[in-house]
Amino acid sequence: MLKNVAAILLDGVHPFELGVVCEVFGIDRSDEGLPVYDFAVASAEGPTLSTPHAGFTMSTTHGLERLESADLIAVPAGDTYTAREFPPELLDALRRAVDRGTRVLSVCSGVFVLAAAGLLDGRRCAVHWRHAEQLAREYPRTRVEPDVLYVDEGPVITSAGTAAGIDACLHLVRKEQGPEVANGIARRMVVPPHRDGGQAQYIQRPLPRSTCDTVGEVLVWMEQHLDQEVTVEQLAARAHMAPRTFARRFQQETGTTPYRWILRQRVLLAQQLLEASDETVDAIAWRTGFGTAGALRHQFVRALGTTPNSYRRTFRGPEAA
Repeated sequence: MLKNVAAILLDGVHPFELGVVCEVFGIDRSDEGLPVYDFAVASAEGPTLSTPHAGFTMSTTHGLERLESADLIAVPAGDTYTAREFPPELLDALRRAVDRGTRVLSVCSGVFVLAAAGLLDGRRCAVHWRHAEQLAREYPRTRVEPDVLYVDEGPVITSAGTAAGIDACLHLVRKEQGPEVANGIARRMVVPPHRDGGQAQYIQRPLPRSTCDTVGEVLVWMEQHLDQEVTVEQLAARAHMAPRTFARRFQQETGTTPYRWILRQRVLLAQQLLEASDETVDAIAWRTGFGTAGALRHQFVRALGTTPNSYRRTFRGPEAA
């Protein structure tokens, strides 16, 4: 049962990510028939902690001993969590907690604490897309999934940046206490109980400017003619190469095939048009070379995990869709 929740803090904790955990588990909503959690904030580094980027301090009377009775231990993000060492006593406490069946949940860079404790070895995990490459490099036994909002791997739950912590917390409530409880908490927080798509839709990937030696001019032409259907033979002719030679050079210099390259650029252009223009999805499908709204939707969902209309609502508001 999910009754006893502790948020463990380190110096430099981010107030917003801590606030996410406090908002979901620390507020008495019994007047609406929702469960009340035995919630506490504990410190792994003394009673007073700083929040350098926010400019204030916070204090708590609880230390690591508070984790011993928790059903869930939440680890919010913090300054320099991606580049610091963590107290061995904290890592030991987290390992003991998981061994006895306690769940642990990280928000954003809090995942580095779980990784340092060895709790992600052999497990999938989520992390803010800006930290995904570093986490995978420093903890190679961890299977990083950079495009998702959260990952539930048994007792270990990890979430991506900031608001994805809300998604992970509500997911756990939904899993343990049912959709009515999760939906009730979400309504009080004025947030959706479940969000479409993953964090792939939030990653900024500007249209690249090629520095390739032999296919660079062709890439520029492809980027300027995304609305046109082209074949490898036509592209090879522009590069004055045989088709097989062109395909091999293209793969060597871009790391992908002509088809996949142009498909990705079409999705990127569609993202830009959905964010910045009032064109219909049908018009955007034509401009980006997909031809039909159905084809655009299919490729958009495959690449970003959400639909064009949902993406537009996310970045421009519900009236834009």
